[in-house]
Amino acid sequence: MELSYLLTWLLMGLLPTLWTAQAAAPEGVLNCCEGDVLFLLDSSGSVSSYEHSRMLDFLSELLLPFSLGDDQVRIGLVQVGTQPRLEFGFDAFPLQRGLQGALKSTKPLKGDTNTVEALKIARRVLRPGPGEGARPGLPRVLVWLTDGVKPGDVIGPMAELREEGVAVLVVSTGHGNYQVLREVVSPPAENHLYFVDIDDMSIILEDLRDAIIEIIRAERINVRDVSSNAATLHWRPVLSGLEGYYQIRFGPLTPSGGTGSGGSGTGTSPSTGGRHFQRLVQSSDSDSVRLTGLKPDTDYTATLTPESNQQAFNTLSVTFRTQSDVQSPARVTVSESGPTSVRVSWGPLQPEIVSSYYVEYSALPTGKLHAVTVDKRQNSTLLKNLQADSTYLVTVTARHSSGKEKAMSVKVCTQEATPALADLQLTTVDSHSVQVDWKGGFDGLKGYWLTWEGRQRADQRSSFYLPPSSLSTRLADLPPSARVCVSPIYKTARGEGLCCTATFSSDAATYGYQS
Repeated sequence: MELSYLLTWLLMGLLPTLWTAQAAAPEGVLNCCEGDVLFLLDSSGSVSSYEHSRMLDFLSELLLPFSLGDDQVRIGLVQVGTQPRLEFGFDAFPLQRGLQGALKSTKPLKGDTNTVEALKIARRVLRPGPGEGARPGLPRVLVWLTDGVKPGDVIGPMAELREEGVAVLVVSTGHGNYQVLREVVSPPAENHLYFVDIDDMSIILEDLRDAIIEIIRAERINVRDVSSNAATLHWRPVLSGLEGYYQIRFGPLTPSGGTGSGGSGTGTSPSTGGRHFQRLVQSSDSDSVRLTGLKPDTDYTATLTPESNQQAFNTLSVTFRTQSDVQSPARVTVSESGPTSVRVSWGPLQPEIVSSYYVEYSALPTGKLHAVTVDKRQNSTLLKNLQADSTYLVTVTARHSSGKEKAMSVKVCTQEATPALADLQLTTVDSHSVQVDWKGGFDGLKGYWLTWEGRQRADQRSSFYLPPSSLSTRLADLPPSARVCVSPIYKTARGEGLCCTATFSSDAATYGYQS
């Protein structure tokens, strides 16, 4: 009894240690990813119990390092047999302990290799939606483990999955049709198709894991609002609800890629040859921090390490470049464009470091160069006396107090000049005819548009075009008090016209106009 008790006590003390050792994750995998991964496992009669067990052991080791949960990685499993079935869906196991136990207890189905029916189940599970479906907006992966024996006509169903955005990877432990398997995987095939003996599956373990990570890797840290001397670091709040803190380290990159002098912070990065960097600590409920005291126009690296005794997380890193202190003009826009003038605006204003703005402009391709100096507090100017219907190159240069200059150029187009009709006269010829005369002949004129309409009936109206050489025409069979209008026509618009009312000596019955 005493020996039995001692053995029981030793095993109880040893099991947690074994579990901790097994759960030790390779660096860079924990907290790396976010997506839904479904495994299609061949467990038909062509797969022996030994081979099925080896495949499950392989899956167990492959998935052990991943952080599971609704905001991380979710795993599902479909088995292939005569009647394929969903062993467990994406929402079944939010913790590794439950997933590992489910894999160990999974039994083979045997029977025929009905992969086509299994793919119907997989397609339903991988379709984004409520319930057992995948999460919208996140990567989806199907990993098919097969012995390659008579899988059926899978090319079509696999193509449909890929068209719906699912990444397809294949591991074959037999001598399946290479051309078929190469066609079903997502490109590149060299990264997503594996042939391996059942006893040598560990050889592809890291490569397959890396391929999955490459697809579902999550952007859990990013930099926003970068200026010349500051930037904001944002991250996913993975410590929310846990005890711990975030440690942030940042500093400028040296030409060799290490971290150089980073300001007044304390500490030495072990990976940068003893150079200094800045260190910040944020509470566990934080999701951002403002990095200040940065140098302009400099490449920086920042690392974020979530520290907690309750769960392990890997360090995340990001690189970014600060803006130059010479920022203005960062944008140049054009408004109030007319035939002979345009308004040019720029920004942002930097009156504290800009002494003035210098605006140069000339008509393309070889127009005379003009220039104007603008006060540092002014963000626009009106360019006048321009040529109509022309293209200008406008360059805005910020002259900084430090002697530096920054310029930005844009092309602007002036509008076409569309002079109004100068004069219009109607002369009565007889009781229903008039002579129409006007003054025109402007540059760029394309013709004239003449319209008349009666006042008694809506259908008494007509319009027609006259060439630019025309300065008169005669209208016959007009109704009494007809309204006659003439407008000049240009390339891009119609100019302002003039209208007159025709008066006749006789108040005769209304005539219809005959062109």
